[in-house]
Amino acid sequence: MQRRYFDYAATTPLDKEVLAAMIPHLEENFGNPSSVYSYGREAKKAIDEARDKVAHAIGADPKEVYFTSGGTESDNWAIIGTAYAKKKKGNHIITTSVEHHAVLHTCKYLEKQGFEVTYLPVDEYGMVDPKTVEENIKDNTILISVMFANNEIGTIQPIAEIGKIAKDRGVLFHTDAVQALGSVKIDVNELNVDLLSISSHKIYGPKGIGALYIRKGVKIDNLIHGGGQEKKKRAGTENTPAIVGFAKACELAVENLESYAQRSAKLRDRLIHGILESIPEVRLNGHPTQRLPGNVNVSIKYIEGESILLSLDLIGIAASSGSACTSGALDPSHVLLAIGLSHEIAHGSLRFSIGKYTTDEEVDFVLEKLPTIIQRLRDMSPLYNS
Repeated sequence: MQRRYFDYAATTPLDKEVLAAMIPHLEENFGNPSSVYSYGREAKKAIDEARDKVAHAIGADPKEVYFTSGGTESDNWAIIGTAYAKKKKGNHIITTSVEHHAVLHTCKYLEKQGFEVTYLPVDEYGMVDPKTVEENIKDNTILISVMFANNEIGTIQPIAEIGKIAKDRGVLFHTDAVQALGSVKIDVNELNVDLLSISSHKIYGPKGIGALYIRKGVKIDNLIHGGGQEKKKRAGTENTPAIVGFAKACELAVENLESYAQRSAKLRDRLIHGILESIPEVRLNGHPTQRLPGNVNVSIKYIEGESILLSLDLIGIAASSGSACTSGALDPSHVLLAIGLSHEIAHGSLRFSIGKYTTDEEVDFVLEKLPTIIQRLRDMSPLYNS
């Protein structure tokens, strides 16, 4: 059976050019970058070159890029590190109700440590109002954390506008840009971002590697303690092959950003319109225009998203019912509840995410098979029959 992958927001396959860049550092150049002999110096040089490429992808200075194990660690470090570094100034953090759990659970942890967190609401499209951000800044606010683009419904937030507000009010601004990297242009200076999280495996790089951008002059506490790696800010022997792979993935993402976005958006829109035209009582979730080029998220009334996923899997289509990190959970998506959906409709959500290997034929296959699956499941649903 031919398999068709529509879950690029969860993870992406490793690009062959990325793998080729990594292999020498898996085989010959295996030295510890902290060693003083030639093996170590070669690894250190590779990491320095990789840092340049990652920095270029987000408009940063290489000295402002710190490698981590991925987006979750970067989010944890940005928020916890800021909270403890700034606790003498204040203990209030602002975020939104639609953040990834890497942010929300970190904020919940800090609340148990005595910090105060404001979770801002969003509108029906999942968009936060910058005015609401500004209205909620208090004298003791030390950090604003708003994601660049939502991993479930694809809505792109007004990051530059929020960044200006944060800068004008003297509050540090962090954004989780894990889903945005490779899909949207990122320039940390244009956006007035102080801290920014990115991850490799969302852009055809290896898993287990990411980075945190920390603007020059911003002081945050360390999250991982030990050796003196990453300018004594993040301990642990550097994963040189993964770092090199991440950098290659960033390089390719920047080179192909415009063509990738245009092609993905075309396929996305065809899939959205095809689903809405062929299946009654379907709701498009997320912003109609300010959304990631590869994101399709719909709620299909009267049936469970999990049952649709299982039916799609039987014919070789891999999709998602929500974020990859919560798939399999019985609770409805906190993002869909935050945009005002009922539990029943949120349970019927389905996310297709398009990537650079998605073809017109694969979209055609989904549009051919999905209506039949939906009708069969609805015929079995007591909610639909009533």
